Order: sequence, then structure tokens, then C-alpha cells
Amino acid sequence: MLKPNKLGNKNFLSSLDISTEELFHILELAKNFKNKVLNIEFKRKVLGLIFNKSSTRTRVSFQVAMSRLGGTTIDLNPETSQIGRGEPIKDTARVLSRYCDVIAIRTFNQTDLEEYSKWSAKPVINALTDLEHPCQVLADFLTIKEEFIDFKNVVLTFIGDGNNVANSLILCGALLGVEVRIACPKGYEPNSFVIKKALEIYEDKNLLKITNDPHNAVVGANVLYTDVWSSMGEEKFKENKDKDFNGFTIDKNLVNKANKDAIILHCLPAYRSKEITDEVIDSSKSRIFDQAENRMHAQQALLACLLS
Repeated sequence: MLKPNKLGNKNFLSSLDISTEELFHILELAKNFKNKVLNIEFKRKVLGLIFNKSSTRTRVSFQVAMSRLGGTTIDLNPETSQIGRGEPIKDTARVLSRYCDVIAIRTFNQTDLEEYSKWSAKPVINALTDLEHPCQVLADFLTIKEEFIDFKNVVLTFIGDGNNVANSLILCGALLGVEVRIACPKGYEPNSFVIKKALEIYEDKNLLKITNDPHNAVVGANVLYTDVWSSMGEEKFKENKDKDFNGFTIDKNLVNKANKDAIILHCLPAYRSKEITDEVIDSSKSRIFDQAENRMHAQQALLACLLS
């Protein structure tokens, strides 16, 4: 029977914290959890959640995933704890790692996450930062694998802001050898450090393409992916970004330029009629709600590996 393997890194702060082999192992575990052919319990284990950003899918999927492993979850709301009153991260981390067995953190700065991991004796998971969203892309590539069986010849086109999701898609795509195309307006390209790291991983550096033309980017694509144009904390830029992203909506016209077998992904929540149309999000090509469900299965697999 398939069993979770302990990961080489204690923490999961970035897609770079796992190897290609570990990534495939997590996806296989997730598939087995989803198909109910694998039942592993970590009784009395506790997952601590620290969310400085609001959440629906991440919060619920982590709680249910931990419950399915036989463990419990404690929600450490910054508004009702000392975390929101300025207690130093190093103090919080050292105390929580004596109570919890693993901690998932959703916050703004990647450096805060790294500070938690420095002082925590227990694994720390990146549940989203402004730089990366590595748990999301575990679910994304699980969804892609379900559709296409493997990643050979898969072309993934992300249309929108070069944000945390785009950054993690690039890094995970590099580990899997998937062609990743990012189509964004000028000035909204993905993080340059992420691009540099990905190119160091890719055997074929031509598999990563950054462009400002969404129409060319979708030609031959098997996966069309988008996200909100203005992430949490960017509300003051919303009006300008809406103008800058004009023409970057995934609509029927763009979908028709992709491969006939193309599927549609969105990490949600979606602003319908902005980055994606109603017609597309609710079409037969959409795998958006399968993708949302897969957050739970992928995170259950990740937790099982970190707790092993």
C-alpha cells in the first residue's frame, strides 16, 4: 500500500522546497485519498492556522484535510489573539510549535513566513503569501493530471497578473517539465527571481514563455488559467489595473483559439465578466470546481508527508 514519504525539507514555504519526485509522490497520494483507497490517521495531531488574509477555500480545505487524517485544527485568528497585537513572530512561533504539530500560515510577506519557520520546531506551510501560493498549484497540477493522465506535451497558459499563483505555476511547471506561458500586460510580469530559479530547473528553457499577447499565448494550449486582477491588499490599484488588463479576459473568443481539448482553471474567488466570463466559467470545459475540491486532497497528502 502506498504510504506517505517524509519530505526532504521540514517546511513547505515554496514550490522549490520539494523535488520532482516528491511532487509526483504528493500528487499520487492525493489521488489515492480522493479515490478513498488510502486511509491514514494521525490521531491527536494538531494543525494551527494563522490567517492574516481572509480565506474560504484555503481555510476549509485545510480543516477538512486535517480532520480526514484524524487530527484537529485550531484557528489562530489574529484579531482575537496576541498575534494581531504585535507579539514578535519569534515568540509566537516558539510557543505554537510546543502546542501544534504543523502550522499553516496565510499572510502578506514571504519574509514573515521564513521568520516563522526559523523559530518553529514544527513544519510550517505556506498557505499563501504575496510571492507564492504553492498549495494552490499542487491542486492545479492534480487537476491537470486527472484530465491528461500525465504532463507530456501539456501547455499551460496563465492569463492575468504575474502574481503569487503565476509564480508558483512557473516553479511547479519547471519541476514537472510542463510548458508554461504567462500572458500579462507590460509591467505586470512575474517575479524576476522566480523566473531565474525556474530557468535553472528547466532542462528546456524554451518551455517558459512570458508574453504580453494573450491571443498568441493561448494557441496550442491545453490549459487556460486565470486569477483575479487585483489581489488582497491591492484594492487601491483596482481601477487602474482594470484598465491595464483590458483585453486579458478569458472569453469564448480566447478559448476557441486554444486546443479543442483545452480545460479552464481559476483558483477562485472569481470576478465574473472581468478576468473570466460567465459563459466560460460555467462551460463544459471548466474544471474550476474540481480544482477547488482538489485543494483538500492535495493538502491532505502534503500534511501526511509533513507529519510522517
